[in-house]
Amino acid sequence: MRTPRFTLVIGSFVLAGCAVAADASMAPPVPASPTAALMSPSPAGAQLYFIAPQNGETVAPSFVVRFGLKGMGVAPAGADLSNTGHHHILIDHQGDPDLTLPLPVTDQVKHFGGGQTETELTLSPGTHTLRLVLGNHLHIPHNPPVMSETITVTVKAP
Repeated sequence: MRTPRFTLVIGSFVLAGCAVAADASMAPPVPASPTAALMSPSPAGAQLYFIAPQNGETVAPSFVVRFGLKGMGVAPAGADLSNTGHHHILIDHQGDPDLTLPLPVTDQVKHFGGGQTETELTLSPGTHTLRLVLGNHLHIPHNPPVMSETITVTVKAP
């Protein structure tokens, strides 16, 4: 007798939950865009910046890039934690990426979903631009976006 009574209680709970979810008056508002609900808020004053290299610096073809973040924490992609994100570097990227979608994986957009705070880049000789963008657990920039200033580095010939 004890097992059927337990099953009946669970079944009643599930049915009650379905009835509430089907009531349109209790549903959350529909977001303006499909990804708006997936964006994570960023706290006021959050800042993303380059520790190294500095703007205007001349670097070797392979050089270390160190990321700085103030007012938020770093967490790997997939970790849905408040006020955290992971780094992306835009290399020679024209304009801003679409800040409402996950950042794509391309030669110009490098992902650091493991929560890395530095990397070694290898670039061809010449002038290059770099910009950091913080993405949430789904690689979508925060709202408002947390991005560094664009810096320029000159890569010297080997």
